[in-house]
Amino acid sequence: MNALKYILRTPTNKLQSVCHRKLSMESKNGFETIVYTKVGRVAHIVLNRPGSLNAININMPQELQQSVRDANADDDVRVILLYGKGKAFCSGYDLKQFAEGERGSAPGSQTMPWCPYKDYSQVMHPCTEAFMSLWRSLKPVVCKIHGYAVAGGSDIALCSDIVYMADDALIGYPPARLWGCPTTAMWVYRVGAEKAKRLLLTGDLIDGQEAARIGLVCKSVPAAELDSEADRLVNRIASVPTNQLFFQKQVINQAVEQMGLSSTQRLATIFDGMTRHSPEGVAFQERCRDVGFKEAVLERDEGDWGGKGPSSKL
Repeated sequence: MNALKYILRTPTNKLQSVCHRKLSMESKNGFETIVYTKVGRVAHIVLNRPGSLNAININMPQELQQSVRDANADDDVRVILLYGKGKAFCSGYDLKQFAEGERGSAPGSQTMPWCPYKDYSQVMHPCTEAFMSLWRSLKPVVCKIHGYAVAGGSDIALCSDIVYMADDALIGYPPARLWGCPTTAMWVYRVGAEKAKRLLLTGDLIDGQEAARIGLVCKSVPAAELDSEADRLVNRIASVPTNQLFFQKQVINQAVEQMGLSSTQRLATIFDGMTRHSPEGVAFQERCRDVGFKEAVLERDEGDWGGKGPSSKL
C-alpha cells in the first residue's frame, strides 16, 4: 500500500482526525519531545511532536528512554501506556532534519568515505537501545497506534509488549526499499520469517486489521474505541502486583532473547548504516537535498516503474 503518498502530500492540519484522548497534561520532566505523566498506577508516555506527526528527532530516543526509567523507578506505577499526540503515533525519523541537508551536516549522513564505527556507536546503536528500553522495561508497556506507525515509528511500537491498533491505522517500514533497515528487527520475531520478508522486501504498509490477523500486533479495533480498549487493558494489568507482572514478562522475554534477538539487532543496526552510505543511499540523500524529502520518498515508494505495485495484503 502506497499510503505514504497521502501522508506526505497532505498538510498535517488536513489529515483526518482519529479518536485520541486530548492531552491537557504537561511534562513534569522537562522533556521537549515527550509528555510524561501518571494516572493512578499507569504511566503515560506520549510522543509529543504533533506538528511533524511525531517524527523522531535527535532528542526523542533519549527522552523516551529516560521516561521509561522514570516509570520503572516509580513504585506507584505498574504499567506504561505509550502513544502519540495529534494525528499519528509516529511517522519515523524526521527526514527533513536527517536527509535534506548537505551530506555530513546531520547525524546518520556522513561525508564519504564513511566510518561504520561512528555511525553505529554515535548514532544508531544509541537509538536502538533507547527503543529497546520499552522491551527491557521491568514494567509492561502497552502501545496504542492511531494514524501511522511507519519506519522508525514501527521500530518504537514493536518494542512494546502489547500493541493495539485502530482498524484504519497503518504500519510498515518503507525505508526497507531504500535508506533503511529496521534496527530493532522485531518483525521476524512477531510474524515469522516469510511474512517478515513479504513486508520488508517491499516496504508495504498494512492496516490494523491485517496487522492483527497476521500477529504483528495483538488487537485491532475501530478508531473510536481505541482509547477505551487500551484503557481497559492497562487497568486490568494494573490490578496485578508488580512482582507478578515482572515475573511473567521476564520469562517471555527470555524465550525470545534466546532466539538471537541481540545479535540480530546488532547486524540490523550495522546494515542500517550501510543502507544510508551505499551508492543508492548516497543518491537518495542527494535527491532529498535537491527536491525535498517528501518528493524523494514518494519516488522511492512508488518504484521506478511508476505503478502502484501489488496489493499489500498477505
